Amino acid sequence: MSAVRLRGDDLKDVAKIYQPRLQSNLTQNIVAFWYPKTMDEKNGGYILNHDIEGKLKHTPPVKMIVTQCRMLWLYSHLAREGYGTQYLAAAESGFRFLKDKMWDPVNGGFYWEVDVTGERKLQRGKHLYGQAFGLYALSEYYLASSRPEALELANRQFDVMEAKSHDKTYGGYQEWFNEDWTPGPPGNTYMGEPDHKLMNTHLHLLEAMTTYYRASKLPLARERLLELIEIQSSTVVRKGLGACTDKYQRNWEPILTDNLARVSYGHDIENVWLLNDACDAAGVPTYPLLDVYNSLYDYALKYGFDRVNGGFFYTGAFNQRATDRRKSWWVQAEACVTSLYMYRLTHDPKDLQIFEKTYDWIDRHQTDWKNGEWYEIVEEDGTPTGDKAQPWKSGYHNGRAMMECLDILKATQK
Repeated sequence: MSAVRLRGDDLKDVAKIYQPRLQSNLTQNIVAFWYPKTMDEKNGGYILNHDIEGKLKHTPPVKMIVTQCRMLWLYSHLAREGYGTQYLAAAESGFRFLKDKMWDPVNGGFYWEVDVTGERKLQRGKHLYGQAFGLYALSEYYLASSRPEALELANRQFDVMEAKSHDKTYGGYQEWFNEDWTPGPPGNTYMGEPDHKLMNTHLHLLEAMTTYYRASKLPLARERLLELIEIQSSTVVRKGLGACTDKYQRNWEPILTDNLARVSYGHDIENVWLLNDACDAAGVPTYPLLDVYNSLYDYALKYGFDRVNGGFFYTGAFNQRATDRRKSWWVQAEACVTSLYMYRLTHDPKDLQIFEKTYDWIDRHQTDWKNGEWYEIVEEDGTPTGDKAQPWKSGYHNGRAMMECLDILKATQK
């Protein structure tokens, strides 16, 4: 660890050092990789099919709802943060593809996967993980563009989710459905799991509802947001452990068999700052949840943080050091954001140290400064692996993280 800083102006000191570094990573590395080369000028939407060097692969690309929406969110947020009107045009392409090719005009909601043209529907089922990102992206695009048709489609998406998947008996959302919103078949639900309620899905429902409420100001959206805050701050937290688990029966009974008694450090860390943001949107104090934030954050630090090299490992069994010691791009991104959120809440110097060591790891090892973007995975031996762009990897986690961190650091100058 670096030397402990003094309280007071220390965040300003960090801002002076790290703001230009984060700005460079965002604009010269992340955004420069995605724009404009992943734009599909012929069909609309985004082509995400690039190897570890950023070269377009020969296999036919597909367009999956999660990452099409994540790219729409990224370009919308870049535009809203003032990075350039070209990103609003890039978002428009994604919005049109989502509305014209991925929206189910008969049953409502979004198809899971289509071919590159959008004409052929490859995976027609409805999973709430994907539906959440539809709501998230449409809401962000509306906030960036003020286009009524974007909010109209977001409202339709919210309405179908409310009617078809909100669990009025047990709370939260049922997740897996056929094309017509009848209960989906047993087996693979596109998430690689049986039909359970997932902490992971409800985490992204939380971020989606946060942005949707900011866009719509609907009282029912706030009611659902408060419900999701309760789920993510209490229901999915194993109280004697101080960490979250992922899988639940419909009545929220935790499923801990078959190697499911594990903690995903990245999801717990991400949960902390998304809960902060959700409380802000809902207009409720975040400090009553500080004990939860401390619990999740401290558990991840104790068992998942690499104190020698910086950065966070992937997962581990209960009360043990991480056993999956890979470092994923999205885990490092979310850790940067949460460490700064935690510092703003607690003014504990250790949080700035975690931020510094994590970003230093990213800068040295996770970022591909030669070919652009961040490596998907850095193996325990330091070898980078994985594709730069694929149906599950886009510019959302790291692009969002850099913008969130920059907003916090810039605020020290005001």
